[in-house]
Amino acid sequence: MAEQDNLKEFTKGIIQYNPLFVLVLGLCPSLAVTTSVKNGLAMGGAATFVLVSSNFIISTVRSFIPREIRIPCFIVVIASFVTMVELLMKAYLPPELNASLGIFIPLIVVNCIILYRAESFAYKNKPFVSILDGAGAGVGWMLSLCLVSAIREVLGAGTIFGLKVSGSYQPAPVMIMAPGAFIVLGLLLGFFNWRKLRKSEKTMREYMKHD
Repeated sequence: MAEQDNLKEFTKGIIQYNPLFVLVLGLCPSLAVTTSVKNGLAMGGAATFVLVSSNFIISTVRSFIPREIRIPCFIVVIASFVTMVELLMKAYLPPELNASLGIFIPLIVVNCIILYRAESFAYKNKPFVSILDGAGAGVGWMLSLCLVSAIREVLGAGTIFGLKVSGSYQPAPVMIMAPGAFIVLGLLLGFFNWRKLRKSEKTMREYMKHD
């Protein structure tokens, strides 16, 4: 039973409460950095590290944080881990990848996904489940970024991970520009909302049959 509960805590951020496609959080970096799958992986990985680490620390010291100043305390903790991530990425990642992510790595400090999980979960729960919650939300956002990035990179540049998909394919550069980001994200949000609606209708029909 405990294992099932732990799995549920982890997977809820990937499927049921996906930060991008269900909760519609983190739209600014999701639109800006998803020009390639490498960008999506790097941004998602950085956010996952910060989510897991900050959730753990906030959950561990939550009894010492006065409720009146909890948000500034959260930001101090999150900013510490963002600084670590930024320094590590500058030290070990290719310069062009760091340049493409730009200001969005430091802006993880005020990313609404991370503040949301800190406020709504880590501040109210124990460290282990807070780690699972942060990991699930981080992986869910990373997978979302990778999906948007893959579609935009293939359609807009004719590549995937920088490798050409087909020599005969003529890419549409608009897909790696700002309009392409809105088009792809809008279509994906529409698709996931349609699936959610269909599932709700199916559940309602089954309930009516048994009633």
